Amino acid sequence: MSSTIPIEVVPYDPRWPDLYELEKALLLPAFGDGLCCIEHIGSTAVPGLAAKPVIDILVGVRSLAEAPIFIPALLALGYEYIQKHEAVFPERRYLHKIVNGRHTHHLHIVEPESDFFRVQILFRDYLRGHPEDAARYADLKYRLAQQFRNDREAYTDGKSQLIQEILRAAQQQTQSNR
Repeated sequence: MSSTIPIEVVPYDPRWPDLYELEKALLLPAFGDGLCCIEHIGSTAVPGLAAKPVIDILVGVRSLAEAPIFIPALLALGYEYIQKHEAVFPERRYLHKIVNGRHTHHLHIVEPESDFFRVQILFRDYLRGHPEDAARYADLKYRLAQQFRNDREAYTDGKSQLIQEILRAAQQQTQSNR
């Protein structure tokens, strides 16, 4: 499956946390009392990790059934609601923001008790504490981005094995810390 926007992995940018904080401030009013939590996730949330220059934001809401209430305010902030992703991830509502033809933000709306929420936080936190695994992940992403520059599906598939390996290590660490 080809994408119209080529895959680009860049070195870590120390501005990414600030870009997240700026966007978070814009997003908070859109969710009002329905918001449980908001987190910076993905590679841009891991200091030192190379990434696609897109800020991933995880929003935990009281109930996913309330998601339609939030959509109009998010559209007004420049987000586009991508409903087709619900066929693959029914426990998530996904939106993205594109500025000047480039993805700038991905927004994932879930309930904090969901597996999606748990896995995203587990992966982020593990990489933050294990720079050697973050470096392995970065190396793989650079290679895959070069090999599959215009094939987002192949790029994503190519990361799957290492992601699963890292998640297993993160889960083992979590269990041993109990």
